[in-house]
Amino acid sequence: MSISPYLHFNGNCAEAVELYKKAFSAKVLRITQYKDLPQSEGYEFPAGTENFVMNGEIQIGDSTIMLADCPPEHPTTFSDGINIHVYLNAKEDIETAFNTLADSGQVTMPLEKTFWSESFGMVTDKFGVCWMLSMPMQHSFN
Repeated sequence: MSISPYLHFNGNCAEAVELYKKAFSAKVLRITQYKDLPQSEGYEFPAGTENFVMNGEIQIGDSTIMLADCPPEHPTTFSDGINIHVYLNAKEDIETAFNTLADSGQVTMPLEKTFWSESFGMVTDKFGVCWMLSMPMQHSFN
């Protein structure tokens, strides 16, 4: 069993995919745009949305995130009640991810050492997705 968040955007999903590729070295597994829908099935999409993402999937580490654009008549917003938490093992990786997401986004908590994490921070990216980033605590048993 696995759980994958499914993020919905307002016409800027492809831009979000590029941000997550840069932040996390995410791998694009699949992107299907509205224009890729089989016309023989009678699918229709509003004018100007042919490049919207109908269904996408990216991989960050061992995890998968699903994503898509909502039709303009059904806009969406993100809630700060849901955060995506990502563990990163290297200081350079957490700093790259945090700084990339914070660019044009909003820092909720800067990266800092806590009693539970070697480095922990919270940031809302420019699309409104809330992220929590952390590194495992390095324990010393001397």
